[in-house]
Amino acid sequence: MTRKDGVVNSSRTFKIILIPPQDSNDDDVSLFDAEEDASARKSRIKHPVASFFHLFFRVSAVLVYLLCEWLSSSFIAGMVAIILLLSCDFWTVKNITGRLMVGLRWWNQVDDDGKSQWVFESRKGRGRNPPSNSESRIFWLGLIICPIIWVILAFSTLISFKIKWLVSLQRGH
Repeated sequence: MTRKDGVVNSSRTFKIILIPPQDSNDDDVSLFDAEEDASARKSRIKHPVASFFHLFFRVSAVLVYLLCEWLSSSFIAGMVAIILLLSCDFWTVKNITGRLMVGLRWWNQVDDDGKSQWVFESRKGRGRNPPSNSESRIFWLGLIICPIIWVILAFSTLISFKIKWLVSLQRGH
């Protein structure tokens, strides 16, 4: 948007749209289920490749952070590797594992008048393809535990005065 004096106003308004689940059953998939035994849990993983890559990029980024001083003397190489792994993780969670493992989708739509709208969809309960409890647990625990690990690493970096590594830790959150 351009004002009279020729100054471009770059402020944008965002509108978030939540789309309710398509089926009428409002049961959420539980994060923890004590009754589920190990054999049933193993057989319920419908998407083992998606489950593997959901954790692979996150854990690999943490391992690269922990091991990069021993493997390479280059700070830049370690930083680039961490950023690439976390970028792959973001893309995987947004486009693949969120949809397959727990039924989440989201995207941004821009209207004709330039307003940005975020659209979120979720699948709950027992529809056509209900999410399994095991995959749901893997997905949510992976999303919760890895940022906690990054926060712990950030505090240890502050305590050890390795200030240059705080930049890569900030990317890990």
